[in-house]
Amino acid sequence: MTAFRHSAESLVKLVTSASIPERRLSEAIAEHLGRTAHISPSPAESRSWDRSLPVLARDLLDAGLGAVEMLIEYQLPLTSKRADVVLAGVNPRTGRDAYMVVELKQWSQAELYEDDPELVLVEGWPGAPRLHPALQVQGYCDYLADFTEVLDGRDDALTGVAYLHNAADPDVRDLYPVAGDGRARMFSRSRRADFLRFLRGQFAPRPGADAADRLLESAIRPSKRLLALAAQEIKEREQFVLLAEQRLAYELVQHAVERARRAGAKEVVIVTGGPGSGKSVIALSLLGELSRQGRAVLHATGSRSFTETLRRVPGRGSSKVKSLFKYFNGFTKARPDDLDVLICDEAHRIRETSQTRYTAAHLRGDRRQVDELIDAARVPVFLLDEHQVVRPGEMGTVAEIRAHARARGVRVQEVSLDEQFRCGGSRAYENWVLRLLGLEPGLPEVWTGDDHFTVAAADSPRRLEDLLRSKLDAGYSARMTAGFCWPWSEPRKDGTLVHDVRIGDWTRPWNVKGDRAVGQAPASALWATMDGGFEQVGCVYTAQGFEYDYNGVIIGPDLVARNGRLITVRAASRDPALTRGTDDEEADRLIRNTYKVLLTRGMLGTLLYSADAETQTFLRRLLPAA
Repeated sequence: MTAFRHSAESLVKLVTSASIPERRLSEAIAEHLGRTAHISPSPAESRSWDRSLPVLARDLLDAGLGAVEMLIEYQLPLTSKRADVVLAGVNPRTGRDAYMVVELKQWSQAELYEDDPELVLVEGWPGAPRLHPALQVQGYCDYLADFTEVLDGRDDALTGVAYLHNAADPDVRDLYPVAGDGRARMFSRSRRADFLRFLRGQFAPRPGADAADRLLESAIRPSKRLLALAAQEIKEREQFVLLAEQRLAYELVQHAVERARRAGAKEVVIVTGGPGSGKSVIALSLLGELSRQGRAVLHATGSRSFTETLRRVPGRGSSKVKSLFKYFNGFTKARPDDLDVLICDEAHRIRETSQTRYTAAHLRGDRRQVDELIDAARVPVFLLDEHQVVRPGEMGTVAEIRAHARARGVRVQEVSLDEQFRCGGSRAYENWVLRLLGLEPGLPEVWTGDDHFTVAAADSPRRLEDLLRSKLDAGYSARMTAGFCWPWSEPRKDGTLVHDVRIGDWTRPWNVKGDRAVGQAPASALWATMDGGFEQVGCVYTAQGFEYDYNGVIIGPDLVARNGRLITVRAASRDPALTRGTDDEEADRLIRNTYKVLLTRGMLGTLLYSADAETQTFLRRLLPAA
């Protein structure tokens, strides 16, 4: 965790120092955070630091609490969120460490948004309504208590304050009836005297440096209360039955966790399996059971769509449970073995590094993302399908994970899942797809049928859509997907989507690009699971990790049949990931893997159509007509 750190007294001296009259406080903070936290403050943030932080520091001095430590722009563990200030000091009643999250608002006037007690309109601050500041600070407190070991079980250790230091009571009167859970308070400029009394009630006039050290150095792990809640939430939704190798993988992880507890041993478990083999079922079953046992366990993926859906489904009804679902790049600063178990689902999405193009040059290093994940827990679990590597830079293979584990002297256990639950349990269909795409030896074969799974070729995209819509109308789930061979436009200003996918006179839009719904079209991460998704064509990035009853796949001109087999045409791809920074061999592999993902999303059946005439004829020779 990172923060710009000063005692209240030293911060006031920094602000008023005659020796550095030209230097603003924001410049000092920006310099520190840019060096330690890979961020660059916006002009608005800089202005806020300059105007708000001295107010709080002087209030602490006036309260006789100049030695209380101020952790400015404190980064919440395993997230990119930052609290304005966390105060660290000594509780005047117990003599134990005490902490306070302070959100500093420069608002001078605010009111509830349409009488909604959770939303606020702020005068002079354009844009959409904002979260009520008391609820914001309550959320920060709850999250810190849930993930910081020094706070686990200590209800008296942490409080929160929203401080509207520019506002008088009459100008924010609407906001006062709303309070959090008793842990979060709100004060205005009119109530400064009350605020000073509140500060004296939370902190003794003693140095807070040691308390700050303990917070900054604390182990990061889910609290026992959070794990108990997760166990309850997941159990209520758990309807999984683990079969054969699924149960074997589950029991191996349990054994490794117990072995780690007894002997302090570290162990990596790798679970491989094709689409629908039950990897995510294993992952959620483990998350539920290990939570019930009170283990420190988190779930992580490299897929935004998959993670956001998990947060909405297993985490539905509980913002706390949602916080157990993380991203692979969230463990760069994790302390070794802080967690008992880290469940890395969709581990084929592991990237070479967690750094991005925004990481400053002097902060770049050569540490691999797989090493960060292995180091984060005593038992890291990797669940993957090597044929689902679809983007440049994805490094999640068995050989890569095994090599990095063994280089650390860590024992590795491997389990291969040979069951098939997607594609109607049809091993024949999975093998047919692998040969069609040239991912297994042998030429493409005629589909000879399977009683449990339907495969056919539609003679037009309109026919494909109509057949899928009839399934949707009959109560089944269905989606259309396509290779990334058409442009992908931003929504129009009138809130409609551009029909970018064009084949003859048939047109449809891609799924939404961003985090917000557009009309009836769901946000990108929810295209596969929310109502309205059928009306758009999905791409591999929104389909990967999901399943639906009936699956329609439009093969674009990046994969065409010539001389009895499919070849890739890199120049036909519109995927920015393939148009730069990859050689032809890697592009060929990624395009084939992309269609492997798209063709294996269906549970009951798949319909295919190709935009290339020769390829469509080729498919018709292999498949019955739809």
